[in-house]
Formats: sequence, C-alpha cells, structure tokens
Amino acid sequence: MNKTAMLLCQCRDVSENQFHKESTRQLLSGFDADVFELDDLCALAVNERSFFKEIEELYTDKIIMACYPRVVRNLLLQNEITLSNYDVINHHEVSRETQLAQKLSDRGISPGKARFNEVKSLLAVPSWFPVIDLSQCTHCGKCARFCLFGVYSYSEKKLKVVNPLSCKNLCPACARTCPSSAIMFPKLAEGGVLAGAEPGKTVQPVTMNEGNLAARLSQRNQLHRTVLNSGILQQAEAERRKALDEMKKTKE
Repeated sequence: MNKTAMLLCQCRDVSENQFHKESTRQLLSGFDADVFELDDLCALAVNERSFFKEIEELYTDKIIMACYPRVVRNLLLQNEITLSNYDVINHHEVSRETQLAQKLSDRGISPGKARFNEVKSLLAVPSWFPVIDLSQCTHCGKCARFCLFGVYSYSEKKLKVVNPLSCKNLCPACARTCPSSAIMFPKLAEGGVLAGAEPGKTVQPVTMNEGNLAARLSQRNQLHRTVLNSGILQQAEAERRKALDEMKKTKE
C-alpha cells in the first residue's frame, strides 16, 4: 500500500481560481506522493464516489488541497464518502509556494518525486449545490422551505440535500436564510462564512432533548431577527427570483 495521496482540486467552475498555477505543480513534484489533479472535488463527490473508495483502499494518508476544511469535511459526509487519516490544506490560506511547501513538510511528506494523475468528472452540469454543516444546523427547515427547486428534503426535523443537481447555478439564496450559517456554497465568489469559512461564533445544534421549549424558541427567534434586520432576506428573495426567471427562459 502506498503511503500518501495528495488530492489537488482544480475548481473547474471557478475561473478566477489562482491557486493551481504551474509553479504549484512544480513544487508538488518534489514530494514523494501520488498527486491526483481533480478537475473538481465537488463534482467527483456527487458523481464519482467510487474514486474516493479506491483512494481509501490504496492509501494510508491523504491530503486534500481544496477550499475551506469545513466544506470538505461536510461535503464528504453529505455524500457518504469515507476517508480516514486525511487532512485539508485550505488554498484560501496558502498564498505562496513557500507556505505550501512548509505545510506539506509539517505533515510529514518526504522529499522525492511525485507521480501525477489527472481525474476528471463526467458531470455535465456545473457542480453548484449546497453543503450542510451538521455541527451548525439546527434543523429549523428554513432553507428547505425557501428553496423552490426540490434540492432538500425536510421531515421529522431532519434536513438533507437529496437533489443537489436541481440547484440553480450561482443561486445561494437558501444559505442566506439560514440563521446559524450552516448552509455553504464552496464556489460562492463573495467568500466568507457562506462559502465555508469558520463562523465567528459556534451555534450548537438544537434538538428536541436540549433545554426547554421556551429557550429553544428564544434562540431561534433571536437568530431570525438577525437575518431580517441585516437585509439578507431581501437579497435572498432577489436571487431566488433571478433563478426562477432563468429557469423559465430555458423552458421557453
């Protein structure tokens, strides 16, 4: 069994991505590892899960170079992908090749000669869909009720992404309605918490067994007022209308 696999996400639907330039590839070539250049981590997670199964079977250690660790962890979980002994290097926080080299050395990757492999997803549509951070989600169902495209299922206080490819490209409206910042769109151009950055304040999941009813309602009402007062809901409604209009145009 080989020791280390490095999964390098190319984010194919993000034209302004500057992380994977040739100098980065040259740097990786100096480490003793198998480097898998993924055209898109999100697309593969939805459409080619068998790839990750093979990686898990063949490698003891994995390093994923992609976006925010919060996104990657929940992306794998949401798509029922099991990877053990993996670490995530956030390309948003690595601005120089020297920083990347240091991070790889710190993770025990030995100098050597890398073996490169290209991995392309067969997904024909943009890999734009929500990822739920279950550690933040209160299962209030606001996102599922706001979405008009059947992306979510919500029953018995349980929220799931069941039709990710029904999501409308570049529409993050449902994420803006989430009072606990649990819905993420990793390719959201504005970045920040909605794109997967760690929230400034952790909101614990609310279950039927935690605290009393009045306390739970108070917490949710406070979070809801925050969303309304900031004007975010109006922005979400505008984005949803735009997505609906574009869908109608494609059907005409």
